Amino acid sequence: MFELKGVIPALVTPFDDELNVDYKGIDRNLEFLEKYVDALVPAGTTGEAATLSYEEHIEVVRYVKEVSKLPVIGGAGSNSTREALYLGKEVEKAGVDAAMFVTPYYNKPNPEGLYQHYKAIADELSIPIIVYNVPSRTGTNITPEVAKRLSEIDGIIAMKE
Repeated sequence: MFELKGVIPALVTPFDDELNVDYKGIDRNLEFLEKYVDALVPAGTTGEAATLSYEEHIEVVRYVKEVSKLPVIGGAGSNSTREALYLGKEVEKAGVDAAMFVTPYYNKPNPEGLYQHYKAIADELSIPIIVYNVPSRTGTNITPEVAKRLSEIDGIIAMKE
């Protein structure tokens, strides 16, 4: 089972002059980072997840998993539970070691809505899940009470703050 430990950076997603994903740029980034880190997070919020198409998003995660020897935590968040589940299932198929899901943004679910969002994801996936709470970006904050409830769900292993 995946052990969450050490330095785990969010990867930027480089683009070429035509705004296509620059896989050679990913290779260069990995060549440097793999000397110093313990796991990788492709296609998270820092990795342009909100601007990648679904196909690009999934392919970036799949590519990093294929070429890296390190554990990979696939970014899979969305403001829609249905879309987050779709991305979660796709990164799971790509063989990631875990998946990270940002709190839903824009529609600002209430505490029960946040809980139900993550519960639905955990109920459907068999890989470990990391909750990503970034209220300055999403406008939604996971309260300590909701965090406690989420910690009781099988499959949720951590929260990134």
